[in-house]
This record gives sequence, C-alpha cells and structure tokens, in this order.
Amino acid sequence: MVLLDKNDFNKVIEPLKTVTVNNLFARSVVEKRVSGKIYVDNIENPKTFYVIHSYGMTLLFGNYNNIEFNNKFKNYALNINNIRDKDEWMQVFPNEWNNILHELFGNKLVNPENNNRKNNVIELNTRVNFKFNQERFFKREKHVNSSIKIIRTDDKIYENMPGTVVPKYFWNNKEDFMKNGVGFSLFYNSELASTAYSSYVHDNKLELGIETVEKFRKMGFAEIVCCALIDYCIENDYEPIWSCKLSNIGSYKLAEKLGFEPILKTPYYLF
Repeated sequence: MVLLDKNDFNKVIEPLKTVTVNNLFARSVVEKRVSGKIYVDNIENPKTFYVIHSYGMTLLFGNYNNIEFNNKFKNYALNINNIRDKDEWMQVFPNEWNNILHELFGNKLVNPENNNRKNNVIELNTRVNFKFNQERFFKREKHVNSSIKIIRTDDKIYENMPGTVVPKYFWNNKEDFMKNGVGFSLFYNSELASTAYSSYVHDNKLELGIETVEKFRKMGFAEIVCCALIDYCIENDYEPIWSCKLSNIGSYKLAEKLGFEPILKTPYYLF
C-alpha cells in the first residue's frame, strides 16, 4: 500500500470507469479537480486502489485478493500507526470486498450503537444510492412563502455559508466553484437560511449537496432550495445525483419528496 504521486493519477482513470456505485467524489480526486490522495498496491502497474477525497469520503476498489495490500490496509483503517487524523467514510467495489473486509477486521467491525470511539474499530453502516424520477418530481406538492427569496449562489454566499456540508469543503476555492459549479441559496426574511449546490459535476451528472442553518431547520427550506437546483439540472440536461446514509432519515425522506427513488444499498464503513 503506497501513496501514488499526483502526476500518476491518470493510471486510475480507466480502472475507476469499471466502478458502478456512485463515485463522483472519487472521480473528482482522480481527475485532480479537488485535493485528495490515492493509495495503490503497485506504483508501476496498480491493480488495487484507495481514493481519499479531502472531505473524508473514500473508495476502495480493484483487486481484492492482494494479501500484502489488504494487511497494510487493515493497519491503515484501524489506524495502528496513527497516520490518520480524521474520520474516513468508505465505499467499496466490487461487492467481494465486503467479504474480505469482514475477514480482515473480525471483531473490530461493529454496529454504530457499539462504537464508543475509544477503541480502534470500524463502524459498519449502510449507504443508499438514489435514481431521479422526473415525473415524480413534477407531481410533488409545491410550497409558496412570500418571506422566501432564492438567488444563485455567489462568491459572498460561498464564503459565508455556515455549516459542515457547504460548497467550500467540496471545491478548491470560490473561483473554481463559480466557474465549474452551481448553487442556489434561500433567504428567509433577508437572512441566509439554506443552500443547495453541486458537490461534483462530471459529464451530465450533478451530485447535490445541501446545508441549512441550524435555526432554520425543519421549516421545509431544504426541499424548496433543492427544487431550484433540480430545475436547473432539468433545464441544462444534467442528471441530479443523490446518495446518503440509510440512517440519515432527514436526507432519505427529502430525497423521496424530490422524486428520487432508492435503487441500491451498500455497506458503508466509518474509520
């Protein structure tokens, strides 16, 4: 398990195309659109890959029968040598990886309720991929509120939007976002309340990110501002992409309200 030089990230482009689970975050790293790291089994001819987005989302894919890589990866995941300083959320492909990881981690693999975060353990969750149903989106109940104003996200909003799931954590800088991304922000009584934006844009796919200021949550603002971004996707021939943890009830229900339908559930590992 060795760190791949950024000049060699192109070696991962073709292998990543074989991955069928949602991997736009990994593609952003591989194509050097956002900062990140890639570990491989072999620098010259890599067959196993571990892609890390700067936000903490990761993807393990490729050859799952590489015993040397797998043992080193186990130490990395359990942070035996204390080389990691923040959490990582991992998806894997193909599905055979899950059997390998269960063998590797053994009793270190725990359910969320058994993770006291005091020991080196791996928490097993579930991630859901959705598919957008445009017909359902158009049939949704529409909301009107005269105190609400929605505008295209500008560089000032980019810099000032509070929260942990905001554009500045998914783009290199505001110039990059303004040139290659898109977002809409909702103001309630002239106060910034919620934003929906493109976390990643690749080809005709746009993955949605959403954040609502804490005091404005449970007021339906996320749904309203997401509709503006989805309208933009439809008008500009982008396929809106949505994924979330199964346990994130709010995100799951919001996805369904917006016309998204769950199509795939996969294991989701927290280091």
